[in-house]
Amino acid sequence: MTTKELAELTPATLPSEMKSSDHLIYSSPATLYFNSPGAKGFGVKRAGLAVPESVMLLVSPGCCGRNTSLFRSMPEYRDRFFFQLLDDTDIVTGRHLTKIPEAAEEMLKVLDKKPSAIMICITCVDALLGTDMERVCKKVTERTGIPAVACYMYALTREKRLPPMAAVRTSVYSLLEKADKVPQDMNIMGYFSPLFDSCELYPLMKSIGIKNIREIGRLKTFDEYKEMSRANFNLVLNPEARAAAQSLQDRLGIPFIELLRLYRTDKIHNQYRLLGEALGSGLDDGPYYEKARRAIEGFKESRGAVTFAVGEIQNGDPIEMALMLVEEGFKVKELFATIGELNFRFLKRLAELSPDTLVYSNLSPTMMYYEEEPVDMYIGSDCSYYHPATPGIEWCDDEQPFGYDGVIKLFERLEEL
Repeated sequence: MTTKELAELTPATLPSEMKSSDHLIYSSPATLYFNSPGAKGFGVKRAGLAVPESVMLLVSPGCCGRNTSLFRSMPEYRDRFFFQLLDDTDIVTGRHLTKIPEAAEEMLKVLDKKPSAIMICITCVDALLGTDMERVCKKVTERTGIPAVACYMYALTREKRLPPMAAVRTSVYSLLEKADKVPQDMNIMGYFSPLFDSCELYPLMKSIGIKNIREIGRLKTFDEYKEMSRANFNLVLNPEARAAAQSLQDRLGIPFIELLRLYRTDKIHNQYRLLGEALGSGLDDGPYYEKARRAIEGFKESRGAVTFAVGEIQNGDPIEMALMLVEEGFKVKELFATIGELNFRFLKRLAELSPDTLVYSNLSPTMMYYEEEPVDMYIGSDCSYYHPATPGIEWCDDEQPFGYDGVIKLFERLEEL
């Protein structure tokens, strides 16, 4: 459908083919990788191990465990994943629950170093069984003396109040305990890997007196992790971390401020202005704004009127990114996106500027019959399936772009094509 056709609807009246909540199984964009959503990037399993020096016990049928075995080829995870595979009898009787504390003890026998925590990852099987994982984790802690935390890889809860990737963030920060606050300390929450070192957010925060900025992706030890409890406030950069930040505010009294990852420079500037007001200090983002504008203008001069395809497997919202490109004078012939309440407002504006842009849904198996629309470049790794001969960037590395630095790096990567 075109952006104009979609903008005339509401999130509730979108076609069923474009609404993930209308289907029993959410066929996420990750299925393009021919693997489970938890096995590519930071799914629940890899995210749960963001707690430094922790290990994970995956309690699941063999099919779920198979995907996780891919991570064992990565050196940093080689000795951190353990498996308790379920057979039919386990699932019917629930006998596997009594084996979890025993499995945790076995893990400790083969580890050279005592872990900081045992993350117990369970799948949809236990969601259907109604397993009380808090009770199971308590038994593991009693038996091993090590904190145990549940990570829920429940695909069936994707449309609920606390979907899997929001729930696992809450689990990851649940081990933090109350500590004296340090006014010059803050945490960045939202991603499991850090922002690019060159992100302007760091010097901007330092300019108003912040000395220690902690991100879970940069922490190497559990002692460093515990220092996050001393933060004066949390800066949330991803809506999926909102529930975790709210939990820390309720438990530890750490307030939070939320920002969005945006690519439109005027909106980035406005966010920094509002952030400065919230912190009681003005943020001078002028030099970074000008640098981002130069990167965009330089690309325009060298490449001209580029026509883009924009995908959703990327570090950004595809509709907001398409809107940025159109506002900057480029053309967006098509985009691949899952539309929700948050980005529907971007869609409305995009429809005003580019009403004929086509919007496709990666959710539908009928996309295998997609007929390629000619474009000059693409952004997003899913686009590489639809435009195999077209130059483009995947833009979904572990390191996270944010703010003006994200805009600069985006156009630098495009310039290299």
